Amino acid sequence: MEAKVVWKGRMSFDGSSDSGFVVPLGTDPGVGGDNDGSRPMELIGIGLAGCTGMDVISILQKKKQKITGFEVQVHAEKASEHPRVFTGIEVEYIITGEDINRAAVERAVELSVTKYCPAQAMLSKAVPITHKITIR
Repeated sequence: MEAKVVWKGRMSFDGSSDSGFVVPLGTDPGVGGDNDGSRPMELIGIGLAGCTGMDVISILQKKKQKITGFEVQVHAEKASEHPRVFTGIEVEYIITGEDINRAAVERAVELSVTKYCPAQAMLSKAVPITHKITIR
């Protein structure tokens, strides 16, 4: 994978990688930004949620679960001092559907965590990650 950012002025950048999609990056005015894009650490959280979310939904679809809604929330704590790294992460899987089998969801999450999601594998080497399953 190749990734890059191109400076647009002040504290604004456009990021892109192999897929060709452009992601605006920015920061808040308190540190010289224009509040015009995602923060880089936010993108790490979004990447984690997307990575594991794609695994879990794919597995649950193969298990013929009747899912009508699915969301992955990443709750990350950050250090108060620079560098403001993540100090703890909770990944919450919120599943809505008919007759959802909790064991199937637990297994799908386990497979994502232990086998499929490279974002979890990489981040778990640097920060503790816990998981929560909510079935509605």
